[in-house]
Amino acid sequence: MTYRIGVDVGGSFTDFAVLNEDTGRLSTLKVFSRPDAPGEEILLALDTLKARDGMDAAEIAYFTHGTTVGVNTVIQRNGHDIALFTTRNFEDVLEIARLKIPQIHNLYSVRPEPLIRRDRVFGIVERTLATGEIAEAPRENDVARAVEEALAAGCKGIVISFLHSYRNPANERAVKAMIERLAPRLPVVSSADTWPIIREYERTITAVISGYVQPRVAHYLDRFETVLRGRGVACPLLITKTNGGVMGIDQARAECVQMILSGTASGVIGAGYLAKASGFDRIMSLDIGGTSADVAVIVDGTAQYGVGELIGDFQIHVPSVSVSSVGQGGGSVAWVDPLGFLQVGPESAGSTPGPACYGRGGTKPTITDAMAASNLIGHMPLGYGAVTVDHAASRAALEPLAAQLSTSVEELSGSVIDISVSGMYAEVSALVSRFAIDPREFHLFAFGGAGAMLACFLARELDMKGVVVPPTPGVVSALGGLIADLKNDFIRTTYCEVNEAGIAGLLPVFSELETAARDWLKAQGHAQEGEIRLSADMRYLGQSFEIETPLETVWLTAGDTAAVAGAFHREHERLYGHSDETAAVQMVSLRLVISGATPKFVLQPAPEATGPAEPRFHVEGWFKGRTWVTGVYRREELAAGHEFQGPAIIAQDDTTTVVPPGFEVCVDRLGNLVITKSEL
Repeated sequence: MTYRIGVDVGGSFTDFAVLNEDTGRLSTLKVFSRPDAPGEEILLALDTLKARDGMDAAEIAYFTHGTTVGVNTVIQRNGHDIALFTTRNFEDVLEIARLKIPQIHNLYSVRPEPLIRRDRVFGIVERTLATGEIAEAPRENDVARAVEEALAAGCKGIVISFLHSYRNPANERAVKAMIERLAPRLPVVSSADTWPIIREYERTITAVISGYVQPRVAHYLDRFETVLRGRGVACPLLITKTNGGVMGIDQARAECVQMILSGTASGVIGAGYLAKASGFDRIMSLDIGGTSADVAVIVDGTAQYGVGELIGDFQIHVPSVSVSSVGQGGGSVAWVDPLGFLQVGPESAGSTPGPACYGRGGTKPTITDAMAASNLIGHMPLGYGAVTVDHAASRAALEPLAAQLSTSVEELSGSVIDISVSGMYAEVSALVSRFAIDPREFHLFAFGGAGAMLACFLARELDMKGVVVPPTPGVVSALGGLIADLKNDFIRTTYCEVNEAGIAGLLPVFSELETAARDWLKAQGHAQEGEIRLSADMRYLGQSFEIETPLETVWLTAGDTAAVAGAFHREHERLYGHSDETAAVQMVSLRLVISGATPKFVLQPAPEATGPAEPRFHVEGWFKGRTWVTGVYRREELAAGHEFQGPAIIAQDDTTTVVPPGFEVCVDRLGNLVITKSEL
């Protein structure tokens, strides 16, 4: 008997999706995460699966793993102190950024503090010209001085980002070699090796984020691999990627930026697969864990992709599933700022100690505590029996804030929920504008440990079609890892006009990218050739920014300039409503994506209802500033065809679904909860 396992390690819980390849049975599990001892949660889960299902570690044939350790490190700003080595006289690159304020309509909006302080940015005398020609090579004595000062400042890693290194990485690689000789144990990240794109700030911030999370991610992955190998798991270990694919663990250690949205992207892939199989063609996924709330747009089962995704306060410029993250997770802490205003997040209680109501030593009030104090969760055990909610502890944590704001615990709890939903609303509004969609045409697909808890509140504010909660919402990210394909991105700066000479010059570039891609897929142990998708970053000559335009490989091999230019004109028309077919077109970069398909499982229909849905009991829940008599249902007792009105609480092992007044619930043929607005 063999098993395929997908794992997602979040800030609070670690989720398992286990597929028995012989029987086709899918089972799930959720245990507490152990950021204090990474890997211990894996051991606990393997022991539990052996006792519960008889699964032996040697029977595991496929193991994928997604984690939010990278994104949580950036959001919470708890990465290691690192230094930046940049071209002399360009030390202000992180402060200058793009000279834009985050919120253009807010005159008081300020840019965030950089991840690297200005006194830890060191200029190196070197210069590469825009043509790629080396005008001045770096000197080792200059680098040695900078390394000595960085170590004296307590830096635990170094990022190198030099001017024009996307054209020629020689100077960056030379300095990296010098640092490795001078300080062999110091992690070094090169921007040209991370993602060699034009634009100094974008390339630099991407490398900085990679370097900022690298020590924490590498430590986590080392511990993770040691634990699994020690337990007898012999199959290759795969890590889910920011682009929605998977890669080997060695690549993940070396290219941390490729897994910065690892767990987040897994959730989007899982949500897209489940939504398409269930017949929902337009959804916005809402993944709420302990630290963050992540939103993505999915059409016909396919997530939107792009670059420049927001990670906390910063954009990351690698190909990724388009996800917006905001620090509004179930463990996000409520607090009062110096002006006396209530705030929520981005600090998170995580899993250790966790929300106060978990009874693990936490004392800070969180969103989860607000839900518990409102009597909306905790009426049955959570986390597969790992959590019994302590309502008194949640109230005790909230009482000091309530006293400070001269209000009741219930009113304060409602305000905490409202503020968290408001933060999500602002993030989703930006996503709606970016992709030019109407949320009234979309369902909100809720998952994660706290997604179903808050989804109806957000869907009401966005006036969406409704909310969909899958049968096991708490482990959708782990399930996404099971079905994610092997996938890797390759890019080469070209800077050529789209004409006969320019296209002819692309053929050797394409050949090199294709060879590198196929070698990569073969190195992952994939027997088939895989699927190659080609695109290019293109613009009208004289424009400042590019559009990623899908291309056909035959257009390049045939030298079909009209087809290449035509694809760009159509994409420009689609995005901006106009194009100019008489204007010259420039290709800035050529992109290639290779993917190798992995096996998928088939969803099974839910049992049909034989009678009406009946709540186990009723409680008084706090909604809209007053208490409401609220039915508490057990999820496994609901069957296809069941319908009932809110307010309601639906408890299950991996999450709690909260249905406010004014909503009704219907269970569809696959066991999804479909929640829509109704009249009170």
